[in-house]
Amino acid sequence: MKTDGFRGRDYLTLLDYTREEVDTILDVAFDLKRRFAMGEPHDHLLRAKTLFMIFYNQSLRTRNSFEAGMTQLGGHAHYLDPSRIYTPALPGREVAYSTERVSDVARTLARMGDAIAIRCYGDPVDWEYGGAHEMIRNFAYWANIPVINMECDKYHPCQAMADIMTVKEKFGTFKGVKFTMSWAYSPSVHKPRAVPQSAIIAATKVGMDVTLAHPVGMELDPEVLAACEKEAAATGGSFRVSNDFEEAISGAHVVYPKAWAATPIFQPPVGEANTQKTQQIFDANKSWICDREHMELADKYAIYMHCLPCDRGYEVTDDVIDKETGDGWLSAAFDEAENRLHAQKAIMTLVMGGK
Repeated sequence: MKTDGFRGRDYLTLLDYTREEVDTILDVAFDLKRRFAMGEPHDHLLRAKTLFMIFYNQSLRTRNSFEAGMTQLGGHAHYLDPSRIYTPALPGREVAYSTERVSDVARTLARMGDAIAIRCYGDPVDWEYGGAHEMIRNFAYWANIPVINMECDKYHPCQAMADIMTVKEKFGTFKGVKFTMSWAYSPSVHKPRAVPQSAIIAATKVGMDVTLAHPVGMELDPEVLAACEKEAAATGGSFRVSNDFEEAISGAHVVYPKAWAATPIFQPPVGEANTQKTQQIFDANKSWICDREHMELADKYAIYMHCLPCDRGYEVTDDVIDKETGDGWLSAAFDEAENRLHAQKAIMTLVMGGK
């Protein structure tokens, strides 16, 4: 276990953290979960500390897990709606008396609290891929307190920690676990890449055998794929890409189907700013749905995972996501949602109050 080097650090992507550091975050998360289950107070860990949360996008699990987590740790989470303040913006996106430069917001909040957490993707940056991540990194550059990424257009490292925590909880190990991250159909094409990209980074970093499955045209960021190959080689796991849904989930221990946007939706030079072309790719792949028949292809004791919210009847059928008890494979989606609380408490404890 690594016990130093956390305090004051930003948490923007798991690519910034070593395997040993990820293991430490998991250890702390499990310890805090045990304390929570026993009703053991741990409100001394971040007593009187303040987390500023800026949400450009709506949220259920992320906002409430951070707010509840800060309360349980003895601190306070302060919610900031960008439309109710002078909206933080980068140079070139500023509007007089409507926005405020990120550098000014970051330095102001840094003098009043102990960490800043930000969620931003999609419409707030006009679907310019990487634009939201650039803004969060700019916050981190100017703030002399930790900045936590609550989901941008590239990464969702908080969700990823809850994902691997759930896998460890269910299987007791990462070695030999077959983890399939798959695209699934949704009527909405406005889906960021952050969850699948962070999930495969996390899964390869801890040594799982990872398969990324998607139809042709739904490719993820080449830099992320290259990073996953590097992580898998370093940890003794594996990483591959498949365009066959049924082949990819056959024998899998973890089945994680979720929609994400096709490349044409993004602004040039990454994409074409073409929503219609993106919709056509989606509509050609409506068969990519996780139903009982597909789950029967997985390992007998597989788990179904989803970050939520899911598009029921499109990404997944009710009889899959709601199967939490019984024989054989089970849904772990709501265990995964609960683990958002414990994983994020561990992250906050370490970067806001650790050594």
